[in-house]
Amino acid sequence: MANELEHQLDYPWGDELPALGSTLELAPGVRWLRMKLPFALDHINLWLLRDQIDGQEGWSIVDCGINNAATRAAWEQVFASQLEGLPVLRVVVTHMHPDHIGLAHWLTERWSRPDWPCRLWISATDWNVGRHAAQEASGQWGQNLVSFYALHGLTDRAVQSAVRDRSGSYSSMVPELPHAFQRLLDGLHVTIGGHRWTCHVGYGHAPEHMSLHCPALGVLISGDMVLPRISTNIGVHHIEPEADPVSQYLDSLDRMRALPADTLVLPSHGKPFRGLHTRIDQLHAHHADRLAEVLAYCEREPRTSMEVLPVMFNRKLDLHEITFALGETIAHVNALWQQGLLRRQTGEDGVHRFVTVPAAA
Repeated sequence: MANELEHQLDYPWGDELPALGSTLELAPGVRWLRMKLPFALDHINLWLLRDQIDGQEGWSIVDCGINNAATRAAWEQVFASQLEGLPVLRVVVTHMHPDHIGLAHWLTERWSRPDWPCRLWISATDWNVGRHAAQEASGQWGQNLVSFYALHGLTDRAVQSAVRDRSGSYSSMVPELPHAFQRLLDGLHVTIGGHRWTCHVGYGHAPEHMSLHCPALGVLISGDMVLPRISTNIGVHHIEPEADPVSQYLDSLDRMRALPADTLVLPSHGKPFRGLHTRIDQLHAHHADRLAEVLAYCEREPRTSMEVLPVMFNRKLDLHEITFALGETIAHVNALWQQGLLRRQTGEDGVHRFVTVPAAA
């Protein structure tokens, strides 16, 4: 995102960040902590909410961080210095991606007692998809993914081999999930620390992403649905090849317009900000531009999604980034195809190509 777009948002804490293993209080009983990630996107924001359940004082955690020794060590620092001697009562997860759910099993097990199960709270869809992915360690997953990408023009054997070799990447980052959970539903009201938090479902980025809004505090824990600096990854995967996550995502954003414009947004990446409606407008404009680029590029001749990819991502990408970028490119192609603006043609080579449908006279 260009800097001028960022300047349209308000960052109340400026460049201040919580130190690793520490927290910053953003609203009464709402604390921000930040963990490292071993990717180009090098951090995730996590949240501590002061809580009380059945008379038991303690904390709720929102999102977990990735499963590795460094993140567990950072959590132990938080436990030792930030909890005021109180226990963690539950772990809320916005969605099933590894940086959000990776340590859910460890955290719930770490804080469960015989008289108090520290329960995972998550949407049923994301728990089930995450559990399936965590148990999937066979090479078939990778081969299915390679076959799907090949349909969209990824024929480079070296890249195909690298994708195939990453079959167990999710299970390596999420080796296990809690065997039981408490279900989050769209519109569900959850009382946390005496305040009512409402679940807002979001589609397009994850199967059934849950953001949490507290009207009394004026706070939205947006997860990955609304990020201030970058656009949320919206991809198509081999298990749902004709999906249209771009339209689902934009529809989900529009439902968030019902929240107050001055809401303090707590995103999973980037810094807390105000300007929710402005950011929704920016994200709509971003995807409108990408869709227009794809449509114009496919006007000259039928194109594979792999040929479209450099139009959307005009920079050098590593393997990790290529898989995300191709999934997002297919998502934009699928959106235009589902809207009847592109026509899909499957050649004798079995590869899908897309061409712009001429406007009616």
